[in-house]
Amino acid sequence: MACILIAEDDLTSGAYLSSLLSELEHDVVAASDGEEALQQLRAAACDLAIVDVMMPKLNGFDVVRALRADPKLKTMPVVLITAMNREGDRSWALKQGADEYLIKPVSLEDLRRVLEQHLPSG
Repeated sequence: MACILIAEDDLTSGAYLSSLLSELEHDVVAASDGEEALQQLRAAACDLAIVDVMMPKLNGFDVVRALRADPKLKTMPVVLITAMNREGDRSWALKQGADEYLIKPVSLEDLRRVLEQHLPSG
């Protein structure tokens, strides 16, 4: 069982992701904006972060940059999620330091694949 942070300002999307992760028997830490996400990640021993691209205060890319600049959190896997699916967005997100880039709604299969690739125990 892993600890996974979900940073999502949309309550419905956040609840959906939390339910999927609970179904997969993971612990969930929630944040509703980018600043709260960073605070939670610095306080909790999370194994992976799922971060919405479009959030108030700090967006998903800001969160990725802050994590990559933090010596204690720079290797944490970060999955960016978004409802926008424009050409080139995925490759740009990966170049910015994200480990994965998924389009909402995230499927259980995509979530399983990401967890298997980025969590030590799968």
